[in-house]
Amino acid sequence: MNLGNWLKRLPPPGLLAVIYLAFISIGAVALKLPISVTEPITWSDALFTSTSAVTVTGLIVVDTPEAFTLFGQGVLLVLMQMGGLGLMTFAALVLIALGIPIGVPQMVVLREDLNQTSISNLLSLVRIILRLAFTLEAIAFLLLATSFVPDHGWGMGLWHALFHSISAFNNAGFSSFSDSLIGYVADPVVNITVTSLFIVSGIGFVVLADIRAKRSWRRLSLHSKLMLAGTPVLIILAFVTFAALEWRNPGTLGALETTFAKLQAAYFQAVTPRTAGFNTINTSAMRDSTALMTIMLMIIGGGSTSTAGGIKLTSAIVLLMATLAFFKRRRELNMFGRALGAAEVLKVMALLTVSIITIILSIFLLSIVNNSGFLPLAFEAASAFGTVGMSMGATGTLEGWGRGVIMVLMFLGRVGPLVLGFFLATQGHPMVRYPKGQVYLG
Repeated sequence: MNLGNWLKRLPPPGLLAVIYLAFISIGAVALKLPISVTEPITWSDALFTSTSAVTVTGLIVVDTPEAFTLFGQGVLLVLMQMGGLGLMTFAALVLIALGIPIGVPQMVVLREDLNQTSISNLLSLVRIILRLAFTLEAIAFLLLATSFVPDHGWGMGLWHALFHSISAFNNAGFSSFSDSLIGYVADPVVNITVTSLFIVSGIGFVVLADIRAKRSWRRLSLHSKLMLAGTPVLIILAFVTFAALEWRNPGTLGALETTFAKLQAAYFQAVTPRTAGFNTINTSAMRDSTALMTIMLMIIGGGSTSTAGGIKLTSAIVLLMATLAFFKRRRELNMFGRALGAAEVLKVMALLTVSIITIILSIFLLSIVNNSGFLPLAFEAASAFGTVGMSMGATGTLEGWGRGVIMVLMFLGRVGPLVLGFFLATQGHPMVRYPKGQVYLG
């Protein structure tokens, strides 16, 4: 069987995974070129960095501004942009621009890339995604330039503004500064602009398209209502908790001189675990309790059909509401005047189960090959799976199998843990029905 026939036989999730793997490989080759680096890097460094960029994670094993030239950083921008918005989204854009009709097989793969259940209105969603992305990135570029140009001059200031606008919108977490955004911890323009970018893009393009079309809370879909109601609640809870836990920590908020700077830093760190990956304080100096809270936020992530990773906020809300419904002995799950069936709850349970097993197994494997300590390794694993990019310092110490584990986690976190479940599951109706049994639970 030749390669073409093999690819045709792959189910859509499998073909999507192959496309991402191919793009990661191309990115690694581009980053290994002499024109891309200030000094030679290993193939392991190049492959890890490419995987991190395409999966819009942001974990690094080499210092971005020190290891890569402007050309190499430009390669990273392309990888982040295409990986964040979806490779099939850009493929659809090219076909539309060339006037080439998009067939049903391509539409099915695009549906998987955008995490949709139907192929209807996909091209309209693609146009909205690209128009919104380029518009918001352009606005952010101009705003960030007002802070970066005075500090770094016109040339490098504009480059830093462009790099961070694209990285932030795609929730990538890569920075053209060696210390991420720690140097701008008290800059309100940088804090508000960057956080606004990954909040808006993390809500999900389906929600933004729904708002544009409906323009009324009552007419919004249940998914949009859950995201718009759940996002500010999660941000506020994380902000208050982070501020309370870290206010007097001399390694984080306690080192800042003004209350306003502390509030800005607390807000930034409350939002960034939802897969953005930037940091304005020393992450490795956080208290254990704060690190645990951050791990939970990284696993939850952002919204479906967004640049964010994680199990998604809507999944977390459905799990919580299903638990409450069970204790209240309700047979039906109701939210915002709509009912969710058992199929949706089972899908969320499957997603959570696969995610937890993947993360725990990864932590176990990392603990075998590295002695950085349990919490830093758990933090890195959650960060990789949630495609966040925050680190407590363990990623830089990983080699060989350890790097491999993190790369697999980043890939699964971007393409989706249910892709694995797709290959393990078989569809079909049972030929025989069995009598009901009873299992004692709890």
